[in-house]
Amino acid sequence: MHSGEQRSSNAEMFGTLLRFYRERAGLSQEALGAKIGFSKSQVAMVERGERPPKGGFIAGADAALGAQGALEAAGAKLRYSYLPAWTEEYTEHEAVAVALHNYENRVIPGILQTTGYAGHVFSCHCPPLDDEEIEGRVQTRLARHALLRRRPAPIVSFVLEQSVLTRPIGGEHVLKEQLHHLLDVARLRHVDIQVMPPTRRTHAALNGPIFLLETPEHEQLAYVEGQDGGNFVSDQARRNHLFTRYSLLRAQAHTPEDSLKLIREIAEAL
Repeated sequence: MHSGEQRSSNAEMFGTLLRFYRERAGLSQEALGAKIGFSKSQVAMVERGERPPKGGFIAGADAALGAQGALEAAGAKLRYSYLPAWTEEYTEHEAVAVALHNYENRVIPGILQTTGYAGHVFSCHCPPLDDEEIEGRVQTRLARHALLRRRPAPIVSFVLEQSVLTRPIGGEHVLKEQLHHLLDVARLRHVDIQVMPPTRRTHAALNGPIFLLETPEHEQLAYVEGQDGGNFVSDQARRNHLFTRYSLLRAQAHTPEDSLKLIREIAEAL
């Protein structure tokens, strides 16, 4: 099944499930919308599978209708249907990881992106995505934020090239909002954000981004991305090399404290 067909099927299944729980609760579309902060037409379009549920729609509907997690579970499948096939497995592992480490040299890491920044990132996609696809991918990306607030808290770190912090994705206002969001996330005790200075003469990862995860079973996973896709690294020796490279990157980058000072200065200059 093609991704578009899968997405349509998942959206229709979610809509059918939503309608079942709404009718079981004896609520009209208008009444449900009023309870969760959405209009009657928005509820109707979600039930018909015509648009992805936005923001807190899924969690709000699940609670309001007493679905006991059924809508949340169905919503997770709906969100994954907007992902490129090669990122689905990574996102599923990320959601339950006990540790996550990421080096990025292109854009702000997806799990740290704001709504505005993510929307502009997907608007840059070539070939272009339609509005529904962009909205679906943005909502999927925002759902990943839950990992950062999860309990028990995972261990999380990022190393970002300084150029990522100054690339004006979406314009100065969007970038400034994004940088302030980084500062907010960095206040979490289990999160470290470090910046790689552009003046470094040695660099442990010139080949591109690195994504490292530790599963609840304490298995170490490594994932790499290129222009046209990504994959998990199956060879143990290569995985070890990537973990070693990341350790070197952290030593080469600014300290977390100096990095936050730099991010704040860049934001204030916008």
